[in-house]
Amino acid sequence: LFEADLIHLNMNCFLEVVTLFCQTFGQFAIVKKCREKSTGVEYAAKFIKKRQSRASRRGVSQEEIEREVSILQQILHANIVKLHDIYENKTDVVLILELVSGGELFDFLAQKESLSEEEATRFIKQILDGVNYLHSKKIAHFDLKPENIMLLDKNIPIPRIKLIDFGLAHKIEDGVEFKNIFGTPEFVAPEIVNYEPLGLAADMWLSGASPFLGETKQETLANITAVNYDFDEEFFSNTSDLAKDFIQKLLVKDTRKRLTIQEALSHPWITPMDKQQALVRKSSVVNMENFKRQYARRRWKLSYRIVSLCNHLSRSLVKKVLIQDESSVGTFLTRGKEAFLLCSHFCCPYMDAQPNRQQWLGVGNQIGPWHHLCL
Repeated sequence: LFEADLIHLNMNCFLEVVTLFCQTFGQFAIVKKCREKSTGVEYAAKFIKKRQSRASRRGVSQEEIEREVSILQQILHANIVKLHDIYENKTDVVLILELVSGGELFDFLAQKESLSEEEATRFIKQILDGVNYLHSKKIAHFDLKPENIMLLDKNIPIPRIKLIDFGLAHKIEDGVEFKNIFGTPEFVAPEIVNYEPLGLAADMWLSGASPFLGETKQETLANITAVNYDFDEEFFSNTSDLAKDFIQKLLVKDTRKRLTIQEALSHPWITPMDKQQALVRKSSVVNMENFKRQYARRRWKLSYRIVSLCNHLSRSLVKKVLIQDESSVGTFLTRGKEAFLLCSHFCCPYMDAQPNRQQWLGVGNQIGPWHHLCL
């Protein structure tokens, strides 16, 4: 996909792809690392596949690409990925973005043996600062989830958060009703599930471990619309009342009663009002055993969906070939298996970097909203 003939001449004059790093974003976007030839500075190149006709369902429409680009051009904040340049060829639009190489926040936290609430709020505060900037410009991200909360560099004492992937982001216009069903099931707000008018409040629902994750998509969505969750004493016995209050005021079905970004930033769990509140936050700890259990469960479900998709693609390839040419069954059965392996590797770009390859299914990347995932 990234041979020289695919890259626009103008882009090829200034940039080169330098590694095999590859990550999927949505169904029609892939990110690779590139280097600016004149400066040696490395960036992330996001290749967005263009829709070739109005009737086609493959690729991203011109309108959607222009919306994402327009939003990125309006953004300049320490906790949000920065757009550097844009290129285009016959098949792709290529966004040259700030390289965010520290990995996902959740991957980083899952390696920790312990985590105080004070440490946790340092990361949450950065997320809120980024969202506050977006909301000040009337921009809703609409896809805040672990995969889109990254670290610029994980090898420093307090890594900087970067919010990424603005493919679903929208500018909220006063007096203009906006409805859509999109996002990732366990992280979407009730108003998205119920196809109600959307606003900035949809970003103030969830971005971490979801208490609504069920065994099926339908169960997950039912849990969300019912706001069905509780603080199990087994897992939350060491959680401060301030933390629980913060969560409870976000997980509110009525958007008018849900915390706004300003209210979240001024909540005493994020900004203690006195020494006692600060001490409580410092002495309380996150239940890492529960966190890692939730983390592993979600990764497993994600990996299962990816493998299901790979199998589906392989079967589709074989079926298509059987119809076209029965004499070439053996050849294309082999190609079908290759397609499965290639797609598996494509969806799990970090497999070779893992010290234990038996765990590779736990590091796959989500490849799209739920209607593309649940085959």
